[in-house]
Amino acid sequence: MTQVEPFNKYAIRYEEWFSKHSFVHKSELEALRKLIPKTGRGLEVGVGTGRFAKPLGLIFGIEPSRSMSIYAQRRGIKIALGTGENLPVKTGCFDFVLIVTTICFFDDTLKALREAERTIRPGGSIVVGMVNKTSPLGRFYLRNKNENVFYAEAEFYSVKEVLDMLTQVGFRQFSFTQTIFKSLDDNNNVEPVLEGFNKGSFVGIKGVKPPQP
Repeated sequence: MTQVEPFNKYAIRYEEWFSKHSFVHKSELEALRKLIPKTGRGLEVGVGTGRFAKPLGLIFGIEPSRSMSIYAQRRGIKIALGTGENLPVKTGCFDFVLIVTTICFFDDTLKALREAERTIRPGGSIVVGMVNKTSPLGRFYLRNKNENVFYAEAEFYSVKEVLDMLTQVGFRQFSFTQTIFKSLDDNNNVEPVLEGFNKGSFVGIKGVKPPQP
C-alpha cells in the first residue's frame, strides 16, 4: 500500500476523525450493513483500527500499519500484517471480503482486487465502501488532497472505474447503496441509505463471485 508511514505516525488522528464525524461513520456503517451477508466468514482488507470491522461483526483483518493494527486488536480483531496486493490468506477460505475507504491506497488496485477474489469461495461476495470521486465529497478530497496527511498520495476512483475493475477480475451481480448527501461539517444526524450510486458521496458496492459450474 502507498504511504503506510502516515498511518503509523498519525493513527491517533485517524481515530479522532471518527469521533468528530460520528454521524458520517454511522451512516456509512448502515450503507455497508445492507450489503454484507448476514452469515459467513468475513475478512476486511485494510482493516485500519477496526472502526468498520468491529460493528459489522467481522473478526479477521489484514492491515499493513502496525500502529493501526494495535487499535484493531484492542477491538477484538484478529490481525495479520500484510497488503492487499499480497494477502497472507489461503485461496477460497472466506465467504466475503470487505474493503472500506482503502481502495484509494493500493499500489496496484487491480492486483488487490484479484487477491480478494482469490480468497473468496465460489458463490461468495466482495463489498467495497468508497468515496465516489465524482461526488461533492470526492471533489473536495481531490481539491485538498495535498493538505491531508493520509490522502496526499491516494488515487481516488469513480464508481464506474471500480465497477469495471471488479468486473475484470470476475465479479458479477452487482448491487449498490449510497449515503452522505451533506458536507461533513453539516452532517449532524445519521443520513438515509438509498439504492444506487448517483447521489451520495459514500457508495457501497457488492459483487458476487460466480459459483463453480
